[in-house]
Amino acid sequence: MNAPQYHDGLEAIELKMQTVLTAQREDYLREGVVTEQTRIDRLDRGIDALLAYHDKIVEALNADYGCRPRQVSMLTDVAASIVPMKHAKKHLRKWMKGEKRPTLFPLNLFGGRSRIEYQPLGVVGVISPWNFPVNLTFGPLAGILAAGNRAMIKPSEFTPATSQVMTEIVAKAWDEKEVAIFDGGSEVGQAFSGLAFDHLLFTGATSVARHIMAAASRNLVPVTLELGGKSPVIISRSADIDKSIDRIMLGKTLNAGQICLAPDYLMVPEEKLHDVIASAHRAVTAMYPRLLDNDEYTSVINDRHFQRLNGYLDEARERGIKVITINPAGEDFSQQIGTHKIPPTLVPEPADDLKLMEEELFGPVLPIRTYREFGETIDYINSKPRPLAAYYFGEDKQEEEAVLTRTTSGGVCINDVIMHFMQEELPFGGVGPSGMGAYHGLEGFRNFSHAKSIYRQAKLNVGKLGGMLPPYGKATESTIKMQIKK
Repeated sequence: MNAPQYHDGLEAIELKMQTVLTAQREDYLREGVVTEQTRIDRLDRGIDALLAYHDKIVEALNADYGCRPRQVSMLTDVAASIVPMKHAKKHLRKWMKGEKRPTLFPLNLFGGRSRIEYQPLGVVGVISPWNFPVNLTFGPLAGILAAGNRAMIKPSEFTPATSQVMTEIVAKAWDEKEVAIFDGGSEVGQAFSGLAFDHLLFTGATSVARHIMAAASRNLVPVTLELGGKSPVIISRSADIDKSIDRIMLGKTLNAGQICLAPDYLMVPEEKLHDVIASAHRAVTAMYPRLLDNDEYTSVINDRHFQRLNGYLDEARERGIKVITINPAGEDFSQQIGTHKIPPTLVPEPADDLKLMEEELFGPVLPIRTYREFGETIDYINSKPRPLAAYYFGEDKQEEEAVLTRTTSGGVCINDVIMHFMQEELPFGGVGPSGMGAYHGLEGFRNFSHAKSIYRQAKLNVGKLGGMLPPYGKATESTIKMQIKK
């Protein structure tokens, strides 16, 4: 099917990308109606290829990270890519049905009818990140292919081994005129984002998203931006500390915190601070009695991000702020070969102007702020850019309602973290600096479709009956009065 990708010069790759885009669009137009069976077939081929390559995916992710547990890769990249495709297959017929919409009075009385039909956009570009490179490539493909589109993919250069396996998967599953993939560095990414797609999905950092959006705007390409931000966690006085911390630390240590939805900082009652710290030690020790030589504890992706995180911690130490390392076996993390592991690290009462409180952490570092009155947590969240997620732990319904109604975030979990991402029936997306647009399930299908408005006029000359044709008269005035009255 797909030909293999070669590491040509930038000019050759740009030409290749433009050639494939043109071929995909022409083939899409030649195909005409994209039938339900065609869409299911494309989804099935994706599922089959992911299953056939799951061992290679696991091996590649482990190579790219230096250490990434098999179970994590299977759950978060392999299974989490297959589930959306299976979900789309199951619901596709219902999603593809047009929708009748009410027709306004008096046109409805004369036989006018309104409806919406969902039409493929054409060719959708996908720029995927390094933290869950398979899932955040093939997960969105579920909605893209279900909607009847073709796709072009630019994976992250930070996970080269995984990108190579994904290239093989794409070649096995689809013809190049259906789905194509282009490897390469940031220059290739820049050229890719400037192509005249019918839609572009980018998952990554907010700073990069600004450049992506600017490039897309030159061709008026609509974009979906899945970004991140500093997702807050509120622990209420009504919360069970140990149960809450178990779930929070699982979310913070999964993939070493390299998750756009990972808890970014905690807000806890001031009198509960020591209990929270003690519980975090307990939870981490239970999951990871050892860290450095434990294949189940993920490494930071590369030296650049390793140095960035350690730089944040060094800045806190230099400012006299306590940094608490959770290292159950007392291992020496300065002596690593082939990995960039950082132990789970707590930073209680950080200053707001520290880098770790200003930047998305994307690592196993967890600042902890304290509060006296619950309202302080709402005010603090609202003083910051809108996050991708917000998390509340507790049993106080008034507090829960305050979080839901008085803060704005992409999504919310009550008494857990991250789990809303796994719900295919819930849209996944950010708001403001944390993203634009959403996908998953029905919302993904609609995001990558054009909702075409269709109005069928009655046989009667409605315009004449309603006085909408010159010369205007009493019928005109009657229509106007009817429309403007309360």
